[in-house]
Amino acid sequence: MLLQKKTTRRKFLLGSLMALPVGTIMMKGLSAAQAAEMAAPDLLDYKPIFFSADEWQFIMAAADRLIPAGGKGKAPGALETNVPIFIDQQMHGDFGEEIYMQGPFNVHAPATMGYQIPLRPQQIYKTGIRIANSWCQQNHQKAFHELNDQDKDNVLTQLQKNGIKFADAGEENLVASQFFSELLSDTKHGYLADPIYGGNKGMKAWIAIGFPGARASFTEWVKQHNVPYPLGPVSLQGARA
Repeated sequence: MLLQKKTTRRKFLLGSLMALPVGTIMMKGLSAAQAAEMAAPDLLDYKPIFFSADEWQFIMAAADRLIPAGGKGKAPGALETNVPIFIDQQMHGDFGEEIYMQGPFNVHAPATMGYQIPLRPQQIYKTGIRIANSWCQQNHQKAFHELNDQDKDNVLTQLQKNGIKFADAGEENLVASQFFSELLSDTKHGYLADPIYGGNKGMKAWIAIGFPGARASFTEWVKQHNVPYPLGPVSLQGARA
């Protein structure tokens, strides 16, 4: 028996719209990038496939503080660009699970020795979020996502500088800064990656920094310094901003 995939009328219509030639889309008053943004999941309605409800609250709150909205030039933030969705889908996929895991491991080795953690990315997130939330409960009587922005920033700084001792929580294979580095790296990747991977909704981050995206050629602009790139980005699926 075939399983029926649940879809909404809005998603069906937008999916049909995305299948039309670019010229047809423009006649309907939408650019391909606008249509792609509308077809992308709404962050508030998205149901995480890897993270639990509590973990999802942490990811949402942390990503929002790592890349808040309203930066230079009023750039979009992590939430406006669906960064948490990118992280959730990456952890659910091969990136979160498949990694070379043959020891020996030396968790205290310098960074130049490469990946030395006997944990997969999925386990790093599960462990890091659990210990961080526990620390917040002990010190603030609240979960991380319930803290005010200043306290959230302080907790993230404590993670970055190993101010939160994971060993005190019984974790000997992971330190706070390693969890923070994984979180920060994935947040940046979700912000700047092609929208096909779940983040950078509507190519907003590319638009903000003037990145051309997957255009076949833009060499004529490489040496034109201090000249705004006028063409706008193109996604791997051909959407143009």
